[in-house]
Amino acid sequence: MSASLRSWQGILALLLCLTALPGLPLVQSGTSSGTTAVVLLLVAAGAVASLLRLPPLVAALILLVTAHLAAFLLIGAIAGNEGEAGTSFFLLIVASWLLGWRCISLLSELRPASRAASAALRLLIPAIFGAWVLILWEAVTRGAGVPFILLPPPSAIWERIVNSVPILAADVRQTILKAVLFGYVAGCASGFVVAVLADRIAFLGRGLLPIGNLMSALPIIGVAPIMVMWFGFDWHSKAAVVIVMTFFPMLVNTVTGLSASGPMERDLMRSYASGYWQTLVKLRLPAAMPFVFNALKINSTLALIGAIVAEFFGTPIVGMGFRISTEIGRMNVDMVWAEIAVAAVIGSVFYGVVALAERATTFWHPSSRGG
Repeated sequence: MSASLRSWQGILALLLCLTALPGLPLVQSGTSSGTTAVVLLLVAAGAVASLLRLPPLVAALILLVTAHLAAFLLIGAIAGNEGEAGTSFFLLIVASWLLGWRCISLLSELRPASRAASAALRLLIPAIFGAWVLILWEAVTRGAGVPFILLPPPSAIWERIVNSVPILAADVRQTILKAVLFGYVAGCASGFVVAVLADRIAFLGRGLLPIGNLMSALPIIGVAPIMVMWFGFDWHSKAAVVIVMTFFPMLVNTVTGLSASGPMERDLMRSYASGYWQTLVKLRLPAAMPFVFNALKINSTLALIGAIVAEFFGTPIVGMGFRISTEIGRMNVDMVWAEIAVAAVIGSVFYGVVALAERATTFWHPSSRGG
């Protein structure tokens, strides 16, 4: 592919920059001519840099600076003038986004020699992608004047998070540190133990697996109120919901994983006169680890969802689900989004920790080596 085709984002960004000139100013009430000139200069410089035959790293760094600085200035220009954005504002936002796209493309083509640089690059690329999701969200909601109650901009959500740290911390402590962690550990551990017993006792295995597949399809909205009636309104009922939701995925995945070892390996263990438990510990459990970690990753998200939804059906005056249901009734949409953002970050970190543990434990497995 020719260089001009590879850098089509730069060509389109330059065309959008030229198209935006007749539509100035950026906002209907007017904006600083200096800010407008700097934005146009940054977008044009980034577009030209993407077209020149520069080293990929140099071009990526230029695009990284120009695209994000132009977007920052554009969002600063619209602050306080919500709903007054002109056509030029949106054209330049799209042009900046195209330069950010080109930056990500160049970074994706780099092949660093050192492992540290490669790891940093793997973090930088999704960080830039996520930043542009927030930038476009902010620009569209403020520029188009989207009603706050429908979709608040990320800056308003961040302001609410900063101003509500004690409330959010109490909700996290109630929902995550109590209900989610206890239910996750208890549900996964009991599912694993029962799976080993079902593998050892044929009658138990044949009876439990169909029930496990059936229970996995149960709607949480039906289980949660029953658990609240049984265990009360405190975090214990939410932990019970999490246990129910995480038990059967672990059971089904572990039983499947215990059958993953090949017949040749099992025959070899029998030729060594290994008993059931020796074969289980030295062959079948290691072979089942990818399946077990798959269940752990699935359950890391199910546990969080289950605890939050369960709090909709009764809880003390604290908890993430309680806060979401209460604040949406008060039309405090920014607080609802703040709780959602905190839950998303915690869920991502939880999943990441499990994934890192999987990589450290199953590094020998072909799937890990292939990744």
